[in-house]
Amino acid sequence: MSEPSTITPSPAIAATLARSQTLRGLVKGDLGPLPVIAGLAVICVIFQSLNSQFLSPVNVTNLLLQVAATGTIAVGIYLVLLIGEIDLSAGSVSGLAGATLAVLAVKHGTPAVLAIGAALLVGGVIGAVQGSIFARFGVPSFVVTLAGLIGWQGLQLRVLGDTGTINLPPSIITGLTDTFLQRPLGWSLGLGAIALLLATSLYDMRARRALGLPAKNIWLISLRVGTLAVAIAAVITILNKDRGVPLAGVLLLVLVVTFDLITRHTKFGRRVLAVGGNIEAARRAGIRVNAIRVSVFALSGLFAAAGGILAASRLISVNQASGSGDLLLNAIAAVVIGGTSLFGGRGNAWSALLGVLVIGGISNGMDLLGLASDDKFMITGAVLLLAVTVDAVSRQGRLAAGLS
Repeated sequence: MSEPSTITPSPAIAATLARSQTLRGLVKGDLGPLPVIAGLAVICVIFQSLNSQFLSPVNVTNLLLQVAATGTIAVGIYLVLLIGEIDLSAGSVSGLAGATLAVLAVKHGTPAVLAIGAALLVGGVIGAVQGSIFARFGVPSFVVTLAGLIGWQGLQLRVLGDTGTINLPPSIITGLTDTFLQRPLGWSLGLGAIALLLATSLYDMRARRALGLPAKNIWLISLRVGTLAVAIAAVITILNKDRGVPLAGVLLLVLVVTFDLITRHTKFGRRVLAVGGNIEAARRAGIRVNAIRVSVFALSGLFAAAGGILAASRLISVNQASGSGDLLLNAIAAVVIGGTSLFGGRGNAWSALLGVLVIGGISNGMDLLGLASDDKFMITGAVLLLAVTVDAVSRQGRLAAGLS
């Protein structure tokens, strides 16, 4: 008996299917990053109209430096949300990592590179321990990381000791947020980012067409890449009018791009999405669910530590309040506002960057307008509630479409 033949659609049919798939996605509520990008545009228009300094080169540079630490922590939160869990200890871990860094570098004279490595190791180990408790004993991640939020903050106070505040001398550590790229290097990185985006988009299109699946056509890809190219060029132009592209912003962008590629194009990323989408189906498919959980929490701890290092670098000091305040809530809110689902299995790394720009832009704009803290908290809370509502409505739309 002959095997059934596989019918490969023609390019015209494939393009039609791609457009139809896009329209169906919008109807079902799968809006992707469109609401966030539109929100960013509205934020820029509103605050620029109220205060002409909002889009000035100095303020844009300061905004990127302000969100670098929170954005780095948000990448780790994004990975945890992908598996449908939460990490409430990220802020405390970042503060403890900063304290470890400062004590080693200042009090013990440890070379800056080794102190940074030790701080990152602390974060990674903490994340792995918390992930192991959650995966092995079934203790809810909310409870495990809530205990971490309290406990690691206490350990941070113990590490700092009676000093309370440790100032960092000029070094590689402070250079992380005090280094700016020269114009040729900044433009080279911008062009490289555009080329990478174009290459990955074309690869996705060809891979999906080879499997007979609907894929974005070349015009949609061109529109997307062209729009981002204009945005990147505009940002680099503005930054070059001040001190240049900040290294901290580049590090955050590299982290986002790396984990966007990992989650979309690697076996590990597909397994993370599978665990978040349907844990029982993932188990039956042979995925080591507990190993994925531990590794994700370890990465969350690692990025929390990296965020603590960037925060210490920007403030040139570490104190008992490092990692506290609204840092954790802003990191979680940023990922949710950026479009990563609270229900697991859906989202992309760009949500961390887009969301933190929304949160940072709102906060920065309100600071320029001199608004009080109570107004800032209420407005930020309203934006978060709106984002969660959009996510819930989007999920209901997809479920209803799947059931129909």
